[in-house]
Amino acid sequence: MVSMTDTQGSVIERTPMMSRRVVGFLMVLVFGALALAPDLVNPGLLFLIGLTLIQAVFALSWNLLFGYTGLASFGHAGFFAIGAYFTGAMLRYTVPIPFLGMLVIAAGLGALVACLIGLVALRRLAGIFLAVLTVALTEVLGRLISYSPALGEHDGLGNIPRPKIGLVLWDLDLTSSRAYFLFLLCACSLITAALWWLVHSRTGRVFQAIRQDADRAAFLGINVARYRLLSFMISGGVAAMAGGLFAPWTRIVTLDEVNWLASTQPILNTLLGGVGSFWGPVVGAVAFTLINYWTRTFVGLSEIVIGGTLVLVIIAAPTGIIGLLHTIRNWVFQRTAGKGGTHERLP
Repeated sequence: MVSMTDTQGSVIERTPMMSRRVVGFLMVLVFGALALAPDLVNPGLLFLIGLTLIQAVFALSWNLLFGYTGLASFGHAGFFAIGAYFTGAMLRYTVPIPFLGMLVIAAGLGALVACLIGLVALRRLAGIFLAVLTVALTEVLGRLISYSPALGEHDGLGNIPRPKIGLVLWDLDLTSSRAYFLFLLCACSLITAALWWLVHSRTGRVFQAIRQDADRAAFLGINVARYRLLSFMISGGVAAMAGGLFAPWTRIVTLDEVNWLASTQPILNTLLGGVGSFWGPVVGAVAFTLINYWTRTFVGLSEIVIGGTLVLVIIAAPTGIIGLLHTIRNWVFQRTAGKGGTHERLP
């Protein structure tokens, strides 16, 4: 896999076909290992792995907006909370809607809210102003939820049952942790595959063109406002679907999922893994979970260790873990080529 850096310092992946096959093979191995996790790890670790899968999808949704389109949202937890509270309420009050339908509706609600915000804001605001607006709207959403008895107010929406999915020939019971984890793994994998296809499609290339130079993209005939709105809607829809998967896994949704601190999680995961690299948010989510797990016994020092580690990684590797791995790989390749007396020019 060969990488280069764009004018804003993000890693842009240029992957030869053979490398993509290797990456695909590794993804199959990872999927197989995760599928065996319910039989290999204790329930506590299984719960953390499930949360990591959800956080990875959540971070991928934010990276699509920022890393590929150049739009910043500091209130992305609002979309996540829309999906979580909607799905949680539907399951809690046994509304006769199939669970897969709930997830689709949750994604639609997230996309609809993003569309309404985008129609008003994206034509007039950009950069830090748009980011601050999303924070303000998320705080308003949290305040509305806190006054809603049906959503648990300040206590949160608890006792959320896990669903059963009615299929043509049989019913899929997801009430056990093992069954729901396997469903969660399949759902997150499908969402990730769809996003990978999107960013490597013509639409994804248009997103990247807008990020690199919106004025030049408009000069080439690209409807910048429409594609920014499309990116915002897809990002909001995926974030809401991640929230919809979150509610039955944790079986409780609280205001902690709505505040601005929750919105920093996908940002930190993306920065840690690598902005602009598709797999950066996934790597960052895994790394953040590992750091949290290894520092869980440092009473009172866990946040300091996590913050210090993040600062160290960001300073040492501004392009994140993915960028650091690319740099090490290129350095080893150049040293090896230099010793052999040949030099290969990277494309």
